[in-house]
Amino acid sequence: MSEKPFSGDTPEPPPSSRPERSGAPGSIVEREVSDGSRSSAASPLVRDDGAERDKAEPFTAPPTGSLTIVGLGPGPAQWLTPAAQAAIDAASDLIGYGPYLDRIPARDGQTKHASDNRVEIDRATHALRLAAAGKTVAVVSGGDPGVFAMAAAVFEALEAGDPAWLSLPIAIEPGVTAMLAAAAKAGAPLGGDFCAISLSDNLKPWEVVTARLEAVFAADLVTCLYNPISKARPWQLGTALELAARHRQAQTPVIFARAVGRPDEAMRILTLAEAIEAAATADMATLVIIGASSTRLIARPGDVAPYVYTPRSVTKSPCATSQGRT
Repeated sequence: MSEKPFSGDTPEPPPSSRPERSGAPGSIVEREVSDGSRSSAASPLVRDDGAERDKAEPFTAPPTGSLTIVGLGPGPAQWLTPAAQAAIDAASDLIGYGPYLDRIPARDGQTKHASDNRVEIDRATHALRLAAAGKTVAVVSGGDPGVFAMAAAVFEALEAGDPAWLSLPIAIEPGVTAMLAAAAKAGAPLGGDFCAISLSDNLKPWEVVTARLEAVFAADLVTCLYNPISKARPWQLGTALELAARHRQAQTPVIFARAVGRPDEAMRILTLAEAIEAAATADMATLVIIGASSTRLIARPGDVAPYVYTPRSVTKSPCATSQGRT
């Protein structure tokens, strides 16, 4: 396999995607089109008034490649879906953030295009151009590509880009997102209503983040926080947890789940009061889950962490079912 630094350069479209030009002047060159009929590249065209045009209209072939946006899951290979693996195996070109591409073994005949973590639109545009040039492209994301990841970036680039890209076949292969992996490790904290919010203010003002946090805390939703802290904004998680404390009791369960599924995995189950004190210990690999007022702990014997779960019902006892449904 080969690796290419991300530059935005795109190869010329393959000959099959260019208009055919052959035959003597005035001769007819036929090609089959998608509806099964045949079109003539050099045949005269008839105008609405019955006259013939002197020149044929240019023929633009549709793009010949494809693009799949793939979720790698949180880390371990067993959490990668077979469909996602098949898309990776079929790709001629892999595009993504460098550390995510490093998780994919090198293979002959496959080129990796690595880039930094703040050039999502450039990365998406590069992928679309490669696909339009006839490549079989896979754009990779950690977790699920539709959750704060590359699927939305590709569609943003598609909407603003070359209209010819609209003919490209684009597919999304889902993955296990961090909040689901963390919840599974802890128990069932997402058993009731929940939401996910990114604390990053790179793409939205911090005032928007805090307004949304106030709304979901007031609504008593379990809240999953992505991108909770970084070197540039070490204070934001603490502020978010302090906002939660205006609506939640100090004993509300909070989960700090770091690098779930990877060798450096670390799970901590804290109270909200403890989480506020520990906010600075989180990093960008940490997923934070703040419980609702109904979120509960089930203690286990021995020196093991309790189970964390949120009952399905907010009005009945934890063991009750709703209208017989389970």
